[in-house]
Amino acid sequence: MKVVQPIRDLKQLEAVKGYLRGKNKRDYLLFMVGISSALRISDILKLQVSHVWDGKKEKEFIEINEKKTRKYKRFPITKNLAKAIKEYIKEYPDIKQDDYLFTSRKGTNQPISRQYAATVLNEACDMVGVKERFSTHGMRKTWGYWAFKKGISLDYICIALNHSSVAETKRYLGILQEDLDNLYLEVNL
Repeated sequence: MKVVQPIRDLKQLEAVKGYLRGKNKRDYLLFMVGISSALRISDILKLQVSHVWDGKKEKEFIEINEKKTRKYKRFPITKNLAKAIKEYIKEYPDIKQDDYLFTSRKGTNQPISRQYAATVLNEACDMVGVKERFSTHGMRKTWGYWAFKKGISLDYICIALNHSSVAETKRYLGILQEDLDNLYLEVNL
């Protein structure tokens, strides 16, 4: 199994957002939910409109029970995610509360497949020049990586990712030598 990587370059992250936003609001929202929530793709794809939209405006929080861990998870809808939700709802005004958020064009009220999601994300990354292997799980890793880069405690990141230990989180994030070098430069005693 090949390991996927987070998007570590902020310009590339913004380029992926821009590419998807211009191409398809559903796929843009998929990416925004993925990088804003630290959810696994299995949980993202089961989201319904009612998880993010109350019929008039975006909700304050997304609340789910995770499929893999069966644990309850609640996280706030950030300003950037709220903006993506509004754009999506504007594009699909007839969408119903019980519809899947990421509805496939195949069948009636069926979510897109994880394979389709991976294809969309890989195409976007290829188009903007992301060299590292990226797939649906890369969204979750991207959230963790940027939380770490912003100085969030690994303890909190571990909890948000529902990992069993900080050691697991460190391995998961693939903290690079460059990050360790910068740590020494930051301490600068």
